[in-house]
Amino acid sequence: MTTHAAHINRTTEKFLSVQEAIEKKKGEVAVRGWVYRERGSNAMKFIVLRDSTNIIQCVLEKKNFEKQWNDIDKIKIESSVEIFGDIKEDKRAPTGYEIAVSKINIIQVAEDFPINKDLNEELLGDRRHLWLRSRKMTASMRIRSTILFALHEYMHKKGFTEIQAPSMSGATSEGGSETFEVKYFDKKAYLTQSWQFYAENFISAVEKAYAIAPSFRAEKSKTPWHVTEFWHFEVEGAWMDLLDDMVIAEESIAYVIKKVLEENRLELEILEVDIKKLEKVKAPFKRITYKEAIDTLIKHNHKIKYGDDFKSAEERGLATYYGDNFVFVTNYPMHLLKFYHGEDPKNPGTGTNFNLLAPGVGEMVDGSQREPDLNKIVERLKKAEIDLGTSDWYLDSRRYGSVPHAGFGMGIERFAAWICGFDTIKDSIPFPRTPTRLNP
Repeated sequence: MTTHAAHINRTTEKFLSVQEAIEKKKGEVAVRGWVYRERGSNAMKFIVLRDSTNIIQCVLEKKNFEKQWNDIDKIKIESSVEIFGDIKEDKRAPTGYEIAVSKINIIQVAEDFPINKDLNEELLGDRRHLWLRSRKMTASMRIRSTILFALHEYMHKKGFTEIQAPSMSGATSEGGSETFEVKYFDKKAYLTQSWQFYAENFISAVEKAYAIAPSFRAEKSKTPWHVTEFWHFEVEGAWMDLLDDMVIAEESIAYVIKKVLEENRLELEILEVDIKKLEKVKAPFKRITYKEAIDTLIKHNHKIKYGDDFKSAEERGLATYYGDNFVFVTNYPMHLLKFYHGEDPKNPGTGTNFNLLAPGVGEMVDGSQREPDLNKIVERLKKAEIDLGTSDWYLDSRRYGSVPHAGFGMGIERFAAWICGFDTIKDSIPFPRTPTRLNP
C-alpha cells in the first residue's frame, strides 16, 4: 500500500541519515528507511526506524494522525516509510534519541516478515537475502567494505598494480581434486583456486601485482572456517624475498585494522567487538620458526612431532602462546610445501615460507619466497608425480628472465570474521556458498 509518496516535493525535502539525525541531537529532521521494530496502542505508535547507518525510535500520537491512523496501525516490520518531526535526547530510547513525528509517508506496507528469533541456521540461510537487513549483517558488510577499500589503498601506496586473472581455466592450478569442473562449450574448464600462476608471470611486466577476487575450493568441509567460494587477497612481487613478503602482509593487516577503528566504531559497537583486541595489533608481528613452534606445542602438551603438519587446534594455540596476537611461523619442512616454494639455503630442508596465525582462528595468511630455478621445480614436479599439462605455460616465468620473487594469499572472509569476532566466516560474506548451500 502506498500513500502520499507521489506528492512529496523531492527538491525541498532534505533527508538525513539516521546517524546524521542523531548527531544533530535536536530540531526538525526528515529521515527515511525501514521499520525495524514496532509496537503501540490505540493512542500511540512506537516505530524503531532503521537505515544503513543506525536505528532511532519514532513516536506517533493518534491525535495528530486521525485520518491516517488506520494505515499507520497496519505498519509491520520492514515496511518502508518517510518520517518528519523533532528529534530530542531520550535515554530510554534504543540509541538515546527519539523523534516526535509530525508527518509520515508510508511508502509500502510489508507482508509478515519471515524471520524471527526462533529460526535455526539452515532456515536463516534460506532467507539470507532478508537476513542481510539485520543490524549484525549490515554492520558486518560495512566493515567488510572498509577492509576491501583499505587493502586497495595500502597496495596502491606501496606501488602495486591491481591485475585480475581469469576465473575459469583450462587446467587446475596445482592439480588435485579440490576444483570445480564446469562445461566450457565442448571442453572442460575449472574454476580458479588462485591467481598465483598468472601472478608469477604478471610480475615480469609490472613487477609488483595484487588482486582481490573470488577463488573456489571444492572442499566438502563443514567447519565454520570454510566456504567453497571466498574472496582472495593475493600479492606477488619481483625482487621480493621472504622478509619483504612478511612486511607487506603484516603492514597491510595493521593498516586495515587502523582504518576499521577509524571508520567503523559504530559497527564495532553493534557487534560488541573487543576494541582493545584490535588496538593492540601493531606491526611487526612475532616471528618464530616451525622448529620453535613444534617445541612450544610439545611444551603445552600437544601430541605432535617434528615433520607433522599443524591442525587448526595447534595453529590457534600458537597465536595464544605468543601473546594472544598474530604470529609468523617460518621454515616449514620441505615435504610439507608445494613445488614452487623456495628452499632456505641457510637452513637446508626447510622452506622460505610462512604462515601467519591469528588468535582464535589459526592460519590467516600463507606466503613464501618462490623457487626461481626451473630445474629444481621440474625435479620436484616429477618427484610429486604432478603433470602441469596445459598449465605448463606457468613455467615460462622461469624460462624467460626468472628473478627472485615472493607472494602470499589471504581470505578476506577469515580476516573480516576475526575483526568482527564472529564464530564463522559465513557471517562475513553476503551469500556464503558451502557444500550444501547454493541458494539464494
